[in-house]
Amino acid sequence: MNRLFVSGLAVAAISVVACSRDTTAPASQLAISLASAYSITPAGFSELSTSYAADASAGAFTFGTDSHGPGGGRHGGFGGPGDGPGFGIGLMGGGLGGAFFGDGIGHDYFRPDSSCTFSSTTGQVTCGPTTHNGITVTRVSKYTTTAGVAQSKRDSTTNTVAAAITVTGTATRRDSSTSTVSEKSNQTVSGLAVGSTQRTVNGTSSGTEATTGTSTQGAFTSNRVVGDTVTGVIVPVETTANPHPYPTAGTVIRAMSATVTITGQAATTSKRREVVTYDGTATAKVVITVDGTTQSCTLPLPHGRLTCT
Repeated sequence: MNRLFVSGLAVAAISVVACSRDTTAPASQLAISLASAYSITPAGFSELSTSYAADASAGAFTFGTDSHGPGGGRHGGFGGPGDGPGFGIGLMGGGLGGAFFGDGIGHDYFRPDSSCTFSSTTGQVTCGPTTHNGITVTRVSKYTTTAGVAQSKRDSTTNTVAAAITVTGTATRRDSSTSTVSEKSNQTVSGLAVGSTQRTVNGTSSGTEATTGTSTQGAFTSNRVVGDTVTGVIVPVETTANPHPYPTAGTVIRAMSATVTITGQAATTSKRREVVTYDGTATAKVVITVDGTTQSCTLPLPHGRLTCT
């Protein structure tokens, strides 16, 4: 099958996979392909500030029966059906980003400030717009000290970074399918000043991706909606005694939905939601809901593997 088909097809097929022995071959093939689709985020999503371990090098779509897509286990996500728990794919979108999984939040968490301009009027630093492979990115950040004084760049006195990012454009895949995206994120990280013992992260992201193309099953259109909400996530500062700090409080809510139409077939719509809760222990609680069916899972921190019941 064409591996670059509809990444947004995933969740609706989960119930079909469970009873694939009773379906026709085409339906079963489609079901297996759909089950791997939530393993990646839409094109351009890696430019945003989110909880997703988005892979900038991954294609916008995954359509096929292999399980070697993005979403490696070190981020709590697994590439394809049967490759991990969580309705077959572990955590969606490549898993959790490192800051939410045990890599801490250091200065390398933020984008470099090259080719940016500072406005003394707004106190904001604007980077872009820049365009690459049809995707345009604009980043507007504000750096402030503990006293709330705006800065033109980060330094040792910066305590808070607030970043608003927009991503738009159309990406063309090697199979000539095209994906038009409109995405944004707003994230604030505080507690960055020297002497702080922990960072606090709050933010949201959202995006839409509309795709048209052709697969071995015919022409298709796909519309995906993706997003997350990060609330009060506290990450200790990395120390010699704690080289892999993981969140000790807060929640992350992640969601994807898709509506897909293949020529000659009825449209399919499905939804997936993940709620990750940090409670101060070395195990995050994860609740995954796919089209009304729920799994309760646990994720050992740092860098553990998802286990679901």
